[in-house]
Amino acid sequence: MSKINPIQAAALNAPVKKIEPAKKVTITKTVPAKVQVAKPTTAKPVAAAKFATKATAASNALKSAPMKAEPKRAEPKKAEKVKTAKPAKEKTPKLKMERDSFTMPKTEYAQFYVLKDRLNKLGQPAKKSELLRAGIMQLSAMTDAALKAALAKVPAIKTGRPKKK
Repeated sequence: MSKINPIQAAALNAPVKKIEPAKKVTITKTVPAKVQVAKPTTAKPVAAAKFATKATAASNALKSAPMKAEPKRAEPKKAEKVKTAKPAKEKTPKLKMERDSFTMPKTEYAQFYVLKDRLNKLGQPAKKSELLRAGIMQLSAMTDAALKAALAKVPAIKTGRPKKK
């Protein structure tokens, strides 16, 4: 199991600052409308009119008509909704998990199931990891003499995996 250094402990105890997202700003770009000057039309000979296509006739009609630049209208501003400030929930910093393995006798391991059954009957179901954590909390709360006495009752076992036969 890894130890926490003072910098990590300070980071865990430091209050969490909530960063508010920046307000969205939209920039609209106004482009002045181009004004086209009407060109005077000249009469074309009849022979040239035979070869004129519909597209050129339409473009000539557009050129001859005076164009007025339509000023760009300002879009009406939308009413902004006023948000009421809700009390911010304080987020607890996410704890980093540590995985480990251990060895224990089957009789002691069976106590997990006995304790889980008792807690189910009491209406408080628990997992093995929660039972281990509760045991660590109880050991941490003991005085030095009580902790030493409790540990003296636990027999030492050989650690590691058993050899394959």
